Amino acid sequence: MIKVLPPEEARRIAAGEVIDRPAALVREFLDNAIDSGASLVEVFIEEGGVKLTEVVDDGCGMTKDDLEICWHTHATSKIRSLDDLKSARTLGFRGEALAAAAAVSRLEILSSCDGQEAWQLSVGPSEKNAAELKRGSRTKGTSVRSFGLYDTIPARKRFLKRSGAEGASCRQIFNEKALAFPEIAFRFTQDGVLKSFLPAASSFKDRFRQIYLSEGEGAFLHQIAANGNGFSVTVVAGGPELFRKDRRLQFVFANNRRIQDYSLLQALEYGLQGWFPNASHPIGAVFVAIDPALADFNIHPAKREARFLDSGAIHHVTTSALRDFLRRANIFRNEVTLRFEAAQNQADKASVGADGGFLFEKSGKSLGDSQSSRLAMQALLEKTHDFAPLPGRADYRLDYREEYDENRASSFAAEDIPSYGTSGAGESLRFLGRLFDLFLLVEKDEQLFVIDQHAAHERVLYERFMSAPVSFQELLVPIPFDSDSSDDDSFLQEKQEELSRLGIVIKKARDHWIIEALPSSWKLSDSETVKEILSFKNAKENLVEKWAISLSCQAAVKDGDFLGEKAALALAEEVLSLSAERCPPGHCPHGRPLWFALSHKDLLRAVKRI
Repeated sequence: MIKVLPPEEARRIAAGEVIDRPAALVREFLDNAIDSGASLVEVFIEEGGVKLTEVVDDGCGMTKDDLEICWHTHATSKIRSLDDLKSARTLGFRGEALAAAAAVSRLEILSSCDGQEAWQLSVGPSEKNAAELKRGSRTKGTSVRSFGLYDTIPARKRFLKRSGAEGASCRQIFNEKALAFPEIAFRFTQDGVLKSFLPAASSFKDRFRQIYLSEGEGAFLHQIAANGNGFSVTVVAGGPELFRKDRRLQFVFANNRRIQDYSLLQALEYGLQGWFPNASHPIGAVFVAIDPALADFNIHPAKREARFLDSGAIHHVTTSALRDFLRRANIFRNEVTLRFEAAQNQADKASVGADGGFLFEKSGKSLGDSQSSRLAMQALLEKTHDFAPLPGRADYRLDYREEYDENRASSFAAEDIPSYGTSGAGESLRFLGRLFDLFLLVEKDEQLFVIDQHAAHERVLYERFMSAPVSFQELLVPIPFDSDSSDDDSFLQEKQEELSRLGIVIKKARDHWIIEALPSSWKLSDSETVKEILSFKNAKENLVEKWAISLSCQAAVKDGDFLGEKAALALAEEVLSLSAERCPPGHCPHGRPLWFALSHKDLLRAVKRI
């Protein structure tokens, strides 16, 4: 039998969609504080925000009449009709926050518009606790307090996390709001201890640094701006020096509201693609300022999502701005060189002891000559594990090497490493040998270059694939396959012509697809080929580049492949002369270093000859 819920029960259930945990209280109260025009906002929580959540601001304040009705459902000063949603620029607009807080906790609001007359509202989570309004005292602004979250709803309170975890979530919301409004000062106090104070900052970049980076890391943060039709984009992004193993320091904001938008997170990654090591991710935030008529922020109860009329244009502007900036700025510097310079700077500040030994301070202890040399060399070689042979490959490399005697090595080199012609710069190259069946050792201009032959060849092939049409060959036996979803079908249908220009000829035959041609250098199995092609369905405008990266990786020489001296020299000359037009110099398309260099002076200094 269907029955209409009592108003009080319906109110509590609806409130649970907005206030699902203490962090939601922090979010909603902060939205109101920021909308009030505050220059300083303070957050106080106790026991993870369950016992107390309070937000204090110095904004415009509320009148007595406003306080009397502000806690009612859909009481708002920000819109008057549905049409107003098309132009709303405030964080809050539906009038649900205070009503929801009053339905699930004891709510107190103290406010003053002029710092002279102040009023205090108290209202409980039950209709039995009628609203009480009385005179109070405070400076201009508003204080909003929530006591005893879910005390009257044990079923919900049982599923809250421990106070430490809930407090961490409140801090995360605080950081996100502060990041979006650098011009406002913020304070966060937890259980009586000041955890964070963020003075007003001059830019998104400075605020990002305040919250998430150490003092030294801030130097590698960049801010880029770009415009589109009806919107602008500001991107704060860390350089290659600040890579992370996860995406926790990636954010998207639309009109200063953090949203979950996979496409724009993807744009951040695509725009910086090729500048970061494998399996690592950039840090940064994308701030979109858009005409409210071109976006809908009213599609999620907590406004965590937004719908854009043209998300593709925003994605394109973001990736293009990042790529243009990186190419112009040429911000890359070799990590090993940076480490050596840091170690050497420390060594240069050292003093010479009475016995002539080389001394410098570390952790309060003087280090002798041999140890200081080891530290300097350790700084040089600390990253060599990135180039080490893969575990369990020793037997494979030995067997593989046996297939390439000197005669076969020459034909291998002629096929896979074409002759490049020797430039004036290349005449000074001297091939010294091979190391671990992966590294080429080359001397040039009094520097020793240790080159990863796979990464180097991959970069060279990538440049060629990007600058010339891909050659392809028809398959003697076509590859039939079935798609797994309608998304796959749509991708293959829409990109059929574009894929053919990349050397991939795919046609639909009744209920399945057939691959009729592939690039000449393609080496994957049938199943791997299908998987690889379908993996590009989210590549958007980067399809050509992504395919070039895949082709170059497949075709490049591998760990264990033998190159003769002529082929090794040709490859070294080519890779050491590359520009930063498409990738940073010294990196492969996947972002892995191609080489590191040691100068004659560096080596003499490392062994204490100078």
